Amino acid sequence: MNVLSELRKRFSAILTDYVESPEEFLKLIHPSQDDRFGDYQADLVMPLAKRLGRKPRELAEELVNRLDVSDMAHPPEIAGPGFINFRLRDEYLEQLLERLVQDPRLGVPLAEKPETIIIDYSAPNVAKPMHVGHIRSTVIGDALYRTLRFLGHRVISDNHIGDWGTQFGMIIYGYRHFLNAEAYQQNPVQELARLYRLVRQLIDYHESVQKQAEIKRQLEEKEAALADLRNQLQNMTEAERKKITRKLRQLESEVAQLQDDLSEIRTKIEAVECDETLRRAAMEHTDIGQKVLQETAKLHAGDPENLKLWREFLPHSLDEMNRIYKRLGIQFDFTLGESFYHDRLGALVDQLLKLGIAQESEGAICIFFPDIEAPMIIRKQDGAFLYATTDLATLCYRMETWKPDTILYVVDFRQSLHFQQLFAVARKLGFDQVKLVHVSFGTVLGEDGRPFRTREGDTVGLESLLDEAVRRAAEIVNANDDAKSNGPELSPEERRRVAEVVGIGAIKYADLSQNRTSDYVFSYDKMLAMTGNTGTYMQYAYARIQNIFAKGGVSAEAIRQFDGKIRLKHPAERALGREILRFPEAIELVVEDYRPNQLTAYLFGLANRFSTFYENCPVLQAENAAERQSRLQLCDLTARVIRQGLELLGIEVVPKM
Repeated sequence: MNVLSELRKRFSAILTDYVESPEEFLKLIHPSQDDRFGDYQADLVMPLAKRLGRKPRELAEELVNRLDVSDMAHPPEIAGPGFINFRLRDEYLEQLLERLVQDPRLGVPLAEKPETIIIDYSAPNVAKPMHVGHIRSTVIGDALYRTLRFLGHRVISDNHIGDWGTQFGMIIYGYRHFLNAEAYQQNPVQELARLYRLVRQLIDYHESVQKQAEIKRQLEEKEAALADLRNQLQNMTEAERKKITRKLRQLESEVAQLQDDLSEIRTKIEAVECDETLRRAAMEHTDIGQKVLQETAKLHAGDPENLKLWREFLPHSLDEMNRIYKRLGIQFDFTLGESFYHDRLGALVDQLLKLGIAQESEGAICIFFPDIEAPMIIRKQDGAFLYATTDLATLCYRMETWKPDTILYVVDFRQSLHFQQLFAVARKLGFDQVKLVHVSFGTVLGEDGRPFRTREGDTVGLESLLDEAVRRAAEIVNANDDAKSNGPELSPEERRRVAEVVGIGAIKYADLSQNRTSDYVFSYDKMLAMTGNTGTYMQYAYARIQNIFAKGGVSAEAIRQFDGKIRLKHPAERALGREILRFPEAIELVVEDYRPNQLTAYLFGLANRFSTFYENCPVLQAENAAERQSRLQLCDLTARVIRQGLELLGIEVVPKM
């Protein structure tokens, strides 16, 4: 039972007499932010009164008189100019909670109209190690996959990996010129990663050398303009200064950005020129960027030697990628990379030309849009295809093969223009019925406010990120276990297992608890804290409930067979029971706009309600057997919701911490 949905349903029956489509007003019914105002409140009266030209208070009284919620709530109260507050009846809450005891879905209904939904997420380039930049797409996509499947939809996860791009040209070039054969025999993945990084560094070096003079020139121009503007300010009136302040701030920002760019370029140059081996390699491979593109073109053209190397490298890279996915507890239904679609690209471009969707422009094949300034290039002048071409081929394949109702692309916000173009082309191709959504997200930042990197300036590897989180979690787990009053409870193997679950869970939860469209600052200390909105706190709340059962010598299965009723006599019991019943509302909010942080916020609120309950309502030492059984059932329901909620987020729980 979704209490909020039931309340909105009853309002809907009345509102249809006032407006043709009441949906926008129904959204203004929500849980109360303050318990003093009841459990739910309706803020719809004032906008509705404005629409109808009515007095809000008068309209509120009219609605309340027509609304029948007597079986659910006490008589609604009208506050202020027209807010309607509802306080649910205790017996109603108790009845709903008793139903949940034997309900494996904890009150969450299956979707009335199940859809076929494809989710495109993670999508690393397999020729190089996964890094911190992949964590957001991977865990957000996985959480949405789990949640939508829980609701009964047919969900298909497709990991559209980069297994055919320029990165393989880099590795092939590196293999031919810089290979350490012994290292390759011992650990091919590690050696291929080294080759990729080396070639990338040499390309960056030569590009940086070329850019340095231009950046310097731009910086000198901006600094001169800034100095001139500051001199002008000295002779201006206060009113004139205010007018020019915005321009001054803009110039200061541009100078700061150019200074940062120049500093980054110098760092890349110095890293090569201060290392004799790298410096010599750079001098011997001055055209490395062009050579890499040639190796990539040969691969795409079917060159036998390059194809042979690609087929040799790919399994190693896939094995490494899948090993990390296994550690994260993530699986995909399909992993169809760019190479899968390569043979389809030429025919697709021809089709788009024939349909008049694409046209030639300066030797390239482009798609132009009336409302998007930039065109989508699908074939370059030299005949090479782009990832836009591959994405179009992927879309066509998915539509033909799975006939989805919705496709979600969990990709960072920087690709917004690309998806705007992709969706526009989809409409031109006649895919009008499918819902296409770019589930965008922000950047993982370091404490300096910049994209999270190592001290050397490299992007942080995903596995090293996991290792460090697990190492720190192990320190916390060991310290907590050693400090227990009756001595340690966990074996060394249990400690390792708990540390792995807690460490990886902390990283996932820290990401998922953020509004996905926002950047967030990565902090091991914050994500592993035993208090606050962290995965560790949630896992601890679950373990604490299991500890209550262990001390009481009772199993969760036995608790669910109790004959007694759930009673909400103490305010903390009532608050906890009401929060348990809001689990379906939280799930609904997640899928409404594809935001897993709605679920983490709910779980945090639930854990806080349980903490208050635990402090105020003795469970094992309750006054009588009926009260003890009631409170044990509240504990069990809380643990089940926490466990189910975390499972939907891809996070495990442990019985002891």
